[in-house]
Amino acid sequence: MDLRVPGWRRPLRGPRRLLAAVSAVVVLAGAGTWTAVASDDTPSVRRTDRVMSMGGGVRIDTSYFTAGSTGRRPAVLLGHGFGGSKDDMRQQAEDLAGDGYAVLTWSARGFGKSTGKIGINDPKGEVADVSRLIDWLAEQPQVRLDKAGDPRVGMAGGSYGGAVSLLAAGYDHRVDAIAPSITYWNLADALFPNGVFKKLWAGIFFSNGGGCARFEPALCRMYDRVAESGTPDAAARKLLEERSPSAVADRIEVPALLTQGQTDSLFTLAQSDAAAKAIHANGAPVDVDWIAGGHDGGDMETGRVQARVTAWFDRYLKDDRSADTGPAFRITRTGGVDSTDGAAQLRGASADAYPGLESGRRTIALRGGEQPVANPAGASPPGVSALPGLGGSGGLAQLSALGVGVSLDFPGQYAAFDSARMGDDLQITGSPTVTVHVTSTSDDAVLFGKVYDVSPGGTQQVLPSQLVAPIRVEGARSGKDVTFTLPAVDHEVRKGHRLRLVLASTDLGYASPAAPATYTVSLKSDLSVPTAPGVSTAAAPLPSWVWWLPAAGAALALVLLVTGRRRTAGPAPDPGLAEVPLAITDLSKRYAKSADRYAVRELSFRVEKGQVLGLLGPNGAGKTTTLRMLMGLIRPDDGEIRVFGHAIRPGAPVLSRVGAFVEGAGFLPHLSGRENLELYWRATGRPAEDAHLDEALEIADLGEALGRAVRTYSQGMRQRLAIAQAMLGLPDLLILDEPTNGLDPPQIREMREVMIRYAAAGRTVIVSSHLLAEVEQSCTHLVVMDRGRLVRAGPVGEIVGSGDTLLVGTTAPVEEPVVEKVAALPGVASAVRTEDGLLVRLDTDGSASRLVAELVRLDIPVESVGPHRRLEDAFLTLIGGTA
Repeated sequence: MDLRVPGWRRPLRGPRRLLAAVSAVVVLAGAGTWTAVASDDTPSVRRTDRVMSMGGGVRIDTSYFTAGSTGRRPAVLLGHGFGGSKDDMRQQAEDLAGDGYAVLTWSARGFGKSTGKIGINDPKGEVADVSRLIDWLAEQPQVRLDKAGDPRVGMAGGSYGGAVSLLAAGYDHRVDAIAPSITYWNLADALFPNGVFKKLWAGIFFSNGGGCARFEPALCRMYDRVAESGTPDAAARKLLEERSPSAVADRIEVPALLTQGQTDSLFTLAQSDAAAKAIHANGAPVDVDWIAGGHDGGDMETGRVQARVTAWFDRYLKDDRSADTGPAFRITRTGGVDSTDGAAQLRGASADAYPGLESGRRTIALRGGEQPVANPAGASPPGVSALPGLGGSGGLAQLSALGVGVSLDFPGQYAAFDSARMGDDLQITGSPTVTVHVTSTSDDAVLFGKVYDVSPGGTQQVLPSQLVAPIRVEGARSGKDVTFTLPAVDHEVRKGHRLRLVLASTDLGYASPAAPATYTVSLKSDLSVPTAPGVSTAAAPLPSWVWWLPAAGAALALVLLVTGRRRTAGPAPDPGLAEVPLAITDLSKRYAKSADRYAVRELSFRVEKGQVLGLLGPNGAGKTTTLRMLMGLIRPDDGEIRVFGHAIRPGAPVLSRVGAFVEGAGFLPHLSGRENLELYWRATGRPAEDAHLDEALEIADLGEALGRAVRTYSQGMRQRLAIAQAMLGLPDLLILDEPTNGLDPPQIREMREVMIRYAAAGRTVIVSSHLLAEVEQSCTHLVVMDRGRLVRAGPVGEIVGSGDTLLVGTTAPVEEPVVEKVAALPGVASAVRTEDGLLVRLDTDGSASRLVAELVRLDIPVESVGPHRRLEDAFLTLIGGTA
């Protein structure tokens, strides 16, 4: 299906199609203006922040970006994702401004600094706000106008911001081109697919919005009602459909670049498919791009996608016919792992026309007779496919593209039907379908369909993109034929593999009937799979020397190959450090795009077994960057990190001996604490006996709370559960970043005891924290950093009780100019004012007697002089009071 329209021209529009009259925008606050320094060949970008009144007490926080000359140029509105703000769009806004656009970003109602209730893109709320923003753009001298009050304007955004782009194009004729990504066409279909409640994603929606009370009351009541019953009703569907682009499908008549994620159990490829067909039917050009990532994680291909969005706007806003907008249809395919850094290797496939989800169908015979499927009481334990809320941190869904399965079906709770082994490779691109017969001991049945790729011998089965298709079968007691439209995927099944259709009664992400029942399932058709034969994968580019290297140069090629392997191979283990948990040597990391600005510079320290080491430093000291390098998340520019003698790099096997708790953990609220930990460990693919679950839980000391749903936990209990998760497998080195954030004093004391108990068995703990008094009580050793460098390392007692720092008591406060004079005295390294006087750190050639004499000379009313005894005092003197 060719969705392009040759020679497309912007149609003449009739009267504005707005839901209600739009009042004039009132700028309540503004004129906060900044200029970003640009490179020599790129104009500087000017940003102005304003707060605009939308009426009804709603205020919208905006930023306006322009660059270059004073001439008029097209405008672009950039919408942020759900739970985000305008700040998320700043980099793209600056890039587009530098490319010759006037760009406006804004925080939607209820997000960032904007006020108002969240309406999930209510046409009378968020969509009307966009029209008011377009009114404002029409008044700006930098913006090109098609006619008075009608600016040349495009819209782009991801997820929530993508949906409002589609909606605005349907409600306001002035929108001229759109580029929405990973978003929905029909929100009711996304959250209530085939009558089944997608409970985990719905819960995450309302949690990310700050709780039900921050939403429009009708939405809050709807969510409470459906979450309690587990079954969507007609009123709930109607409410969400009214807020969906599908409600204005016949009005969206502008060029649309639709980008959708393959690893996305929230907004599947079927959503962009429906959008593409509807917009094309209106006569507008449409390109479709399936990226590797999505809401479940994976590579979002940000650079490539944003470049394509810019080209799209160049073509349809600037009328630049030379702009290369790319193929009509493009897919990113994953082709293995880069052995040097563990990253997935991505390759593009494309077609001259969008194939849809049903192109080139091929029939695959399945085997298997009638089978019973039990729906357990309470729908527990549930099967596992996607892991909403966990994917973003590690991209678990993308593992399926690399041949790693993380799904789970419980015996007795599913039926399975297998194909014969594939005689040749099979490329599935689109939505497979199958018809089955279902009977139930209850009136309704809920089933989850999925197709696995099963390796020869059955040792590994992979669920492509971790996706399932739910369906509610009403009137199933008397038996019913049901056709499953399975999730749209792009997946290659290799020769010798088999396909396995699984129909399960439960899935972690969805609501199943709580009452026990038995379903009986049998096949009524073969499996039909789309192959999209018009899509071709780009060949991997060959190095240029393949074509011109003569045979006489073969010896040189061999030398290059050997030396290249030597460079990419990891350093050999250091036997002398085999029993040392951590040794960091001359570690440096520069800021991105900077040759001489360092986040971490020439850092060296060592941690021994049994130590609880506190990593201290003011904001910007380089602590988080150091921890990210330690965990193999980023590469250092210089120096090395060794854990038990092994050099750290992304994917290093020795990282299995490291456990980490950084920036909280994403637990599934409907599962108990124990179930969350068991699920997390299964996702690692390691044997269950290696988890040492009971030992980790004993250290965390959660007691009977382990059996309760995590949503009932206090903040302190969640923190201890997160620590227990980091301790699974009893790693020899445990890294905790701000583990006491949000805890009250009793909970902080409990967390301290957890760390001490863990290290008592000869393991090592590294904790980064701002609570200096707590660090002083729980840590045995300290590393103090400032401006990326090591300031001091050693035992807590040695640093706190160091004789080179003196507490000078005074009978009257010391003024800052006098403090500066003290800091400049011979033999003084630093001086900091305190409530009771001064903290003075001496140089190696300084002495207390000489200091007292100098203080008297400066007329400072000295009352007492002695060594300090608090970590806070030592910390302030070590960093010179810059915290």
